[in-house]
Amino acid sequence: MASLICGSMAFDTIMSFEGRFSEHILADQMHILNVSFLVPRMRREFGGCAGNIAYNLRLLQADPVIMATVGGDAGTYFGHLKRFDISTECIREIPEAFTAQAMITTDRDNNQITAFHPGAMSESHQNDVTQAVERRKSTDHPIRVGIVSPDGRTGMMVHAKQFVDNHVPFIFDPGQGLPMFDANELLTFIEQATYISVNDYEAEMLSQKIAMPLQEIARHVQAMIVTKGAQGSEIYTDGQRMTVPVVKVDHPVDPTGCGDAFRAGLLFGLENHLDLEQSSKLGSLMGAIKIASQGPQNHQPSYAAIQEQFRQAFGHHLI
Repeated sequence: MASLICGSMAFDTIMSFEGRFSEHILADQMHILNVSFLVPRMRREFGGCAGNIAYNLRLLQADPVIMATVGGDAGTYFGHLKRFDISTECIREIPEAFTAQAMITTDRDNNQITAFHPGAMSESHQNDVTQAVERRKSTDHPIRVGIVSPDGRTGMMVHAKQFVDNHVPFIFDPGQGLPMFDANELLTFIEQATYISVNDYEAEMLSQKIAMPLQEIARHVQAMIVTKGAQGSEIYTDGQRMTVPVVKVDHPVDPTGCGDAFRAGLLFGLENHLDLEQSSKLGSLMGAIKIASQGPQNHQPSYAAIQEQFRQAFGHHLI
């Protein structure tokens, strides 16, 4: 079976600031904010939510299908995906555009400031979920579940409706794209989605924008999963709230892409009929594996190693 991952592919320029943002931003001078951060270390990585999620699913020996739009500069990214045998059949190239670009600065406390140029991502509505589902029906890996992650605004709305029209359950993962939508649009997403996955900041923003507490939002979907960084995650389902612990990491290196790694664990669990607690535990582990490595797609544990780390962390086997 396969997951259809609607979202961004991007090049991430990641810079490391050795101080703390909070020490350089004066709260009483926010109206005239003008700051500069010296970043002695910089690197360029393959990123974007869809690319990151697919990469982590491939580590789990799944068959992820990326649905994204990229620019004419994406040749090296295609080569990277080919190296890991990740399908590019649903990636559309817009030759005259740039691939989306994220400029990410991380401070010593792992806080991040990001600037994002959408580029070809703004044309994501040109992709068609129905075509992808139909194409895969006659194969050994049909689309079982999907995700609508941060992408072009119109594309996110179109793809959510197409998942519903094709009776494919999907996760609504608004991420950094959440501010693009008004209350009515967010309510539509919630009514369409099977699951919602957000971090704690996004959960609070979503709750405020639609004037609805988290417990009430969760009643509209099968489950709402809220990640809370070092505090683990929470699952709201069937009127209950379940806490899933974080997997401890001795030496965290880079948080970029950890949320995407978590969502890959969720998707893998849903593909393989694992319960939500087991799926979220795997998400927690995938996030922990990722944070111990620089960049969103450089960690390369074997599937056997992931299974063993899961057993050590939670005291039982994954599958």
